[in-house]
Amino acid sequence: MTKSLQLAAPTVQAFVAEIFAAAGSSPREASLLASHLVEASLAGHDSHGIGMLPTYVDSAQNGELKLNQSLRTVSDLGAILMTDGQRGVGQVMAHDAMCLGIERARVAGLALVGLSDAFHIGRIGAYAEQAVAAGLVSLHFVNVLSEPQVAPFGGKVARLGTNPIAIGIPRAGAEPIIIDMATSRWAIGKVRVAHNKGEKLPPGILLDSQGETSLDPGDIFGVPKGALTTFGEHKGWCFALAAELLGAALVGGITQSRPKTRPELINSMLTILISPERLGTVEHFARETDALVAWVQSDENGQPSRVKLPGDPERKYREDRRVAGLPIDRVTWNQILAAARSVGLEHDPAR
Repeated sequence: MTKSLQLAAPTVQAFVAEIFAAAGSSPREASLLASHLVEASLAGHDSHGIGMLPTYVDSAQNGELKLNQSLRTVSDLGAILMTDGQRGVGQVMAHDAMCLGIERARVAGLALVGLSDAFHIGRIGAYAEQAVAAGLVSLHFVNVLSEPQVAPFGGKVARLGTNPIAIGIPRAGAEPIIIDMATSRWAIGKVRVAHNKGEKLPPGILLDSQGETSLDPGDIFGVPKGALTTFGEHKGWCFALAAELLGAALVGGITQSRPKTRPELINSMLTILISPERLGTVEHFARETDALVAWVQSDENGQPSRVKLPGDPERKYREDRRVAGLPIDRVTWNQILAAARSVGLEHDPAR
């Protein structure tokens, strides 16, 4: 197992933005992307954090990721908005699509936003957080168009991506509920992190190329490749299929329905935004939410229990990592430095 570095988040964020600026991103694009990646790492989602940077730089250099694209409106029916990410930086495309949807939902009470053909949009929970900050409930279904990584329940061969789902629920005067999960047992980026750290996987996460359970994260990157499993057996498989159809097919995106030979990493997303205020239930919603939270977080004697709400672990990670710094294994950091050198940057902020 390799020893991790501990680097201050502002230092890392400035370096990440500098790398993307050197790669050709506009200041706004570089800033939004760097902020998203560092926030994902701060929240404990290293799989979607700064470790993705080498993949993004390589994809920009080979033309799969199109820098400095603008979100294109495909159709605009007011509360229904269909957009095209044009293979641009996904974190920017999704952020901008959410801004448009939030504006519509505040007026109409409800908005449906489709985003198709964006490059990897990163941590989906960030968009749920963007919605709840505006006082809105949000639901997100995302497909992953790339080399297949996840086997259907009962299958031994990868057929789908990790196809995440997120739900955001605002709470007045309290931290929001943020549900953010891949429909595979682990995200592929989490397996990459374990591989870089030299760690083994828990049983049941991964199948090898023969369809047998494997503890070696390298099996997902080998030739022939292994496959991740879905969470909750058949239940996760059902959600993965729903995310593929709702997140892509319904909004004009391409589904993972054929073999892939290029290492693209494309997302489409269906987002539904709901305004409790416009529904006229904001006070009732807040009261019932608080009552439910108090109920589920109490024990049989009515005393507080250790039950955590979705979003609590991420808040604890942020609190700790803002003080201690971001833990970055040396393999990942060396990959980031190599990406920096590929765009002409030679310095190492860890020194």
